[in-house]
Amino acid sequence: MVEYFGEQLNGFAFSQNGWVQSYGSRCVKPPHIFGDVSRPAPMTVDWIKFAQDVVPNKPMKGMLTGPVTILAWSFVRDDQPRSETSRQIAFAIQDEITDLENAGIEMIQVDEAAFKEGYPLRKEDIPTYEKWAVEDFLITTSSVKDTTQIHTHMCYSEFNDIIKTIEAMDADVISIETSRSGNELLKVFETVGYKQEVGPGVYDIHSPRVPSVEEMVKQIELLLEVLPERQLWINPDCGLKTRGWAEVEPSLKNMVEAVKIVREKRA
Repeated sequence: MVEYFGEQLNGFAFSQNGWVQSYGSRCVKPPHIFGDVSRPAPMTVDWIKFAQDVVPNKPMKGMLTGPVTILAWSFVRDDQPRSETSRQIAFAIQDEITDLENAGIEMIQVDEAAFKEGYPLRKEDIPTYEKWAVEDFLITTSSVKDTTQIHTHMCYSEFNDIIKTIEAMDADVISIETSRSGNELLKVFETVGYKQEVGPGVYDIHSPRVPSVEEMVKQIELLLEVLPERQLWINPDCGLKTRGWAEVEPSLKNMVEAVKIVREKRA
């Protein structure tokens, strides 16, 4: 999520063997941000255009990592405030979003998986962090047309204390990891009357197992007890890049079949 973009942005450098444990046996190489950040050329446009050409009758979603998450999962220069570095990254990602739109992509996700992780430990520092973190997310998406749908994603977090901040980010859809939480994380969205759309994960992508159609039908029905169907997007917990095709393809087929079954039940 970060290394790919860091390799293509000015101001980033990488070690050859500086691996850091992410989870389990998964490791990443965090980039070193040593200078001013800018985007010399498009980073994802050719990939997304190719994907859109393969399935021209379905909308393809552009996938980017947001400034706060790139900041959080990098070694950051300490000669200027972190907020200033984040702001530079935000403008670089904004350039990418503009090019995606110009290429005909009308659905764009800006992942902020580490948004909650980036919160300061001291309570008195939280308002300042929230202010620049939200502003930087809005900068990345501020160039889009009204017809372009903006998504974001956040990993497992307690959202009760930041739900108003999430609302201020003004994403059309937020996807969150919930399959291991018993949908407890969703209740705050119901409690505050969250108006935007939500994509709670229906299966855990950190496990190599393939979930059955029946268990995903049950999970979707549980989600519908918390949020109305007009707000729900059905998706896996998170990205699938750590899984093999032998797991990904049957899991996604089962998920789509589960959605069809639930729709037929509710028709």
